[in-house]
Amino acid sequence: MTTTAPIVETVTLRGWVLRFAERLTTPLAPADYLDVIDPLRSGARLRGRIVGIEPETPDAVTVVIKPGRGWRTHIPGQYVRIGVDVDGVRRWRAYSLTSTTDRADGCITITVKAIPDGIVSNFLVRRASPGTLLQLDQAAGDFVLGDPAPGKVLFLTAGSGITPVMGMLRNMPTGAWSDVVVVHCALTASDVIFGAELRMLANQNRIRLVEILTDVDGLLEIGTLGNLVGDIAERHTWACGPAGLLDAVETHWTAEGIADRLHTERFRAALTGIGEGGAVTFTTTGTTVDNDGAQSLLDAGESAGVLMPSGCRMGICFGCVAPLRRGAVRDLRTGEVTTASEGDGVVVQTCISAAAGPCDIDL
Repeated sequence: MTTTAPIVETVTLRGWVLRFAERLTTPLAPADYLDVIDPLRSGARLRGRIVGIEPETPDAVTVVIKPGRGWRTHIPGQYVRIGVDVDGVRRWRAYSLTSTTDRADGCITITVKAIPDGIVSNFLVRRASPGTLLQLDQAAGDFVLGDPAPGKVLFLTAGSGITPVMGMLRNMPTGAWSDVVVVHCALTASDVIFGAELRMLANQNRIRLVEILTDVDGLLEIGTLGNLVGDIAERHTWACGPAGLLDAVETHWTAEGIADRLHTERFRAALTGIGEGGAVTFTTTGTTVDNDGAQSLLDAGESAGVLMPSGCRMGICFGCVAPLRRGAVRDLRTGEVTTASEGDGVVVQTCISAAAGPCDIDL
């Protein structure tokens, strides 16, 4: 006669506790309750909590954020995408990190300027308060100085384009301050974000600061920049600001044969071409819109109420990348057509692409 030993299930104390907790919390998981108690805990989705809001100008603030334990720090000049719940809707935006990488309190900062009709920027500047929870992505972007930093640097910025530059300046090692020029454009002196800090750095001879106040000086003419900075060709330049400024900068640097020394961060990509148009289906929401080929996928989606990831308006490129599930899109800058079939794994930038026939976007 053959006998079979009874199967004995070994349950650890931890496993028993987890099973008991699951029965108590059903239909939620225990992690859902832990998120309420400690939303910044290790292992949770990466979040941050606003712990302070510091005024910079009448329409700009610095938001101090305590990130969760999964935060992996950043390289000065990079940005972070944040998810903000505004009136019950989660919206994602990208902002440059303006803090030092070694703050004693472990916090990070972003500096936000309220823009007309900007849902997230106006919320953060006018309505957010300490205690507000944010969703976070890890830092990203290549608008950075590099190591070692060049010996001669020009920072050319306008408006909130100063934010990634301030992130670099605050983290620049003492020995790297050999020759740094900052040319910054703003409407008035009171509109200069970080104005007091920039002027202090200039008084300490750590930078040479040139302020262009457009209410008095008018718009900066890039062709005359050499009168302000005589050795531009010898400098590596980091430029950030509105599209018009950066278009002029790129044209001038190319004409001078020094485009290899120019690094830019754009508010919004320049569009020059027109696609063929077609029906665009956003598969996650099931929304289908007709795209005439002149409007970007980003604008078409937003107009239809689709929550579109984007950093373009904040000076961050590649925040709007999304999978092209099937179909064809045209690059509005170059006219190049990109096609995809199911499973190809193709991604496109929605801010510079329009439909070139029917297409499905995984958003």
